[in-house]
Amino acid sequence: MNNVFHRAPRITLPNAVLGDGIYIIDDQGDRYIDACGGAAVSCLGHSDKTVRQAIHDQVDKLTFVHSGFFTTDIMESLAKRLTALAPQGIERVYFLSGGSEAMEAALKLTRQYFLESGEPKRTRIIARHQSYHGNTLGALATGGNKLRREPFAPLLMNTVSHISACNPYRFQAEGESLEDYGLRAAQDLEDEILRLGPDTVAAFVAEPVVGATAGALVAPPGYFKRIREICDQYGVLLILDEVMCGMGRVGTTFASEQEGIVPDMITVAKGLGAGYQAIGALLVSGKIFDTLVNGSGFFQHGHTYMGHATACAAASAVLDVIERDNLLSNVRTQGGILDHLLHSAFDDHPHIGDIRGRGLFQAIELVKDRDTKEPFDPSLKLHARIKKQAMARHLMCYPMGGTADGTRGDHVLLAPPYIVTQDQVAEIVDRLKNAVDAAIGEVL
Repeated sequence: MNNVFHRAPRITLPNAVLGDGIYIIDDQGDRYIDACGGAAVSCLGHSDKTVRQAIHDQVDKLTFVHSGFFTTDIMESLAKRLTALAPQGIERVYFLSGGSEAMEAALKLTRQYFLESGEPKRTRIIARHQSYHGNTLGALATGGNKLRREPFAPLLMNTVSHISACNPYRFQAEGESLEDYGLRAAQDLEDEILRLGPDTVAAFVAEPVVGATAGALVAPPGYFKRIREICDQYGVLLILDEVMCGMGRVGTTFASEQEGIVPDMITVAKGLGAGYQAIGALLVSGKIFDTLVNGSGFFQHGHTYMGHATACAAASAVLDVIERDNLLSNVRTQGGILDHLLHSAFDDHPHIGDIRGRGLFQAIELVKDRDTKEPFDPSLKLHARIKKQAMARHLMCYPMGGTADGTRGDHVLLAPPYIVTQDQVAEIVDRLKNAVDAAIGEVL
């Protein structure tokens, strides 16, 4: 039983054998509330009959064909549905197997787009500190998290620079309005473009709601509209990473809808297939697509399993269930309840500095001192202690470290399935509070 190379080989994991709605059941019969969707993946829970049947039906017809030889009806219809749901101007979909692949495709397409449009000097990518864009080398280089980047720094491309995170809790000045702070934070992008040279910058990459490395961090009103203006002014592509926050997680199909902007590319994954199959996608503007079609006619990029028919069938069924059961409405309703209950439980907690998020994508940030916002010593690994205490209470949540500056700070991210009920939300918050208190009790 010990031949698997687990990500943390010293840790013995419980053995999951069954899924039942928002619960995962292990081989001892214990039922765990999946309050994080694994990693904001399992948006329909773990036993949806419609999705399972769609996979079975597709397997009976056709499982896989190489995209260099054939297209399929299911891939074509899924692309049509996604572009109809996407912001106006997004016209094409490039299917992959996950979020990191989607980001790699976005980066390479950005380079090829500028080569084919006659601007070969545009090689620079700008992203933000405390961002996460994937685990593969290009995506990792684009992300701005110190802890994840540092061991592999010698392998990372050196054409990426990072501006400050847009984090009101940490960086809004006393007496400064939220909107004014957002505009000040956005100005960092223009300053960096001018520092690098506008004719060298290819793209700006950002998560509309930052997930794993900052904990459901929401930008102030007007921030992304100003970002879009700056990108347009200097001919820079805007790539929005919605791998974690998209596909309904914040209450709209695409998180960018709530910012009132149209990006040039969008990456999605996780909730697209809801964990029933591995699938990601890069959504691309008609302008970018047309440039390639009228130029070389070929995107010099590809993966073996892209456009996988069974994965596309699963994703299409996920969309069916979300629409049929009006689950985006439930995301908004239960998200409001989750927000209220988190504030009720933690507003007066001496070690909770911030509560934030949108829809069913919310987080708490832990601090040693609320007045100074000083984080706990990272050597305490408070986030890991919280995870352990939560699992002991049969609760899956998503704690992470490095929240404040890439090294210090702890947060807990919640991303329960869209089918969650009010009673289940209350149970999640109750178990989380007990786990947080127990973990803090270990270090104080």
